[in-house]
Amino acid sequence: MGHTEADLAQVLHTGPFHLALRAALSVRGLPLQRVQHHLAHRGIKVGVTSLSYWQQGARRPQRPESLRAVRALEEVLDLPGNSLTRLLGAGEQSEVERPPSRSYRSLLDVSDTVEALLADLESPADGGLHTVGHHERVRIGAARELLGRDSQHVVRAHRDGVDRCLAIHHGDPGCDPARVQVSALENCRTGRVRRDRESAIVVAELLFDTRLRAGETYFFGYGFEDGTGGPSAEYVRGFTYAGGQYVLQVRFDEGALPVRCRRFSQATTGAPRGGRSELTLSGRHRTVHLVEQGVRPGILGIDWDWD
Repeated sequence: MGHTEADLAQVLHTGPFHLALRAALSVRGLPLQRVQHHLAHRGIKVGVTSLSYWQQGARRPQRPESLRAVRALEEVLDLPGNSLTRLLGAGEQSEVERPPSRSYRSLLDVSDTVEALLADLESPADGGLHTVGHHERVRIGAARELLGRDSQHVVRAHRDGVDRCLAIHHGDPGCDPARVQVSALENCRTGRVRRDRESAIVVAELLFDTRLRAGETYFFGYGFEDGTGGPSAEYVRGFTYAGGQYVLQVRFDEGALPVRCRRFSQATTGAPRGGRSELTLSGRHRTVHLVEQGVRPGILGIDWDWD
């Protein structure tokens, strides 16, 4: 992939190290053999294989002689002093490490079903992604039913090779999973879909247009159209990983407005609900929302009373 000077300036600011090194090599047009030659003229011996691993993110320069080579790379690639070296600090490292996580078993009453469907899709327990930002819109219909929901999702890979995400939809009582439709709205396409009627669960595979490396981010949008269940009284989102921002908006039909709405949080599915606060329904748009910065593993949601 070609890079511009603007791309290089951006990734030198944001990291991670291997993407910054790769962009610098691309912009300067230097093959690894030439880089090795320039380093050797400075008395620094680094193998082409090591340089390749560094730009792939497979290894990180850590030893004193490797860090000396990184400082020399800044000269060879005509980069600002310390621009690559600072990306090897603890702060940048944490961005590609796997954040603290929690199992589905602590977040879902139907975790056995979900885990079976994930296994059927040959999904590893660690999907390799964690959330940077998630904006979710939920629509409640005139019969008080969950009509559907759509998401704009930004994720970061914490290992190389990730090219898909699995989205889980849990319908309300009475939901018919066979009639729930999955939509790939932006920067993805629908892969395999698995459904379980008894638990009203749909698991959809969303395929990316690229294979991510550790530290890379990806933006995509998707949705579920439901409308098959009975009256809905809440919307709940479980988080297996910590970090990132979550925004949830619930919109109600003008003919079916709740009398009271509240946000809540739970540590696990069996724990008492805490963090409650009243939410005011906007008159014109008939919506309530919550915003959570720095999400922790657990459960967030909005519930409401009809009478």
